[in-house]
Amino acid sequence: MPKILIADDEPSLRLLVRATLSANKALDLIEAADGHEALGKSQTEMPDLLLLDVMMPGLSGFEVCERLKNDPKTKNIIIIMLTAKGQQSDRDWAISVGTDYFLTKPFSPIELYNLVEKILTQNKIEEKKP
Repeated sequence: MPKILIADDEPSLRLLVRATLSANKALDLIEAADGHEALGKSQTEMPDLLLLDVMMPGLSGFEVCERLKNDPKTKNIIIIMLTAKGQQSDRDWAISVGTDYFLTKPFSPIELYNLVEKILTQNKIEEKKP
């Protein structure tokens, strides 16, 4: 079962993302409310995909992404940056720290769902067998 970590300091956004992705019953959805929690859960839970807000307390999404991509254990976690910061300089920064995808808020729930499904299919992320 693919594991997805939803990291955003806004409870309403985490709820929206959870509701959007829960249409796929084969996903294991976990949440983090700030940058430190996102980093810690990424290292312990080893999600296949991380939906990461940029502006969070503690560590920013950019910092979390950079740390994960520089760690051999977590470098293969696919990261979608979800952010209200949609300027080209923000996209460039996100790419420079290793972001795999960039989605600007407000986003369409259908767009998010389709992107996640596309990533899971392209990367053949399925149920993990021991």
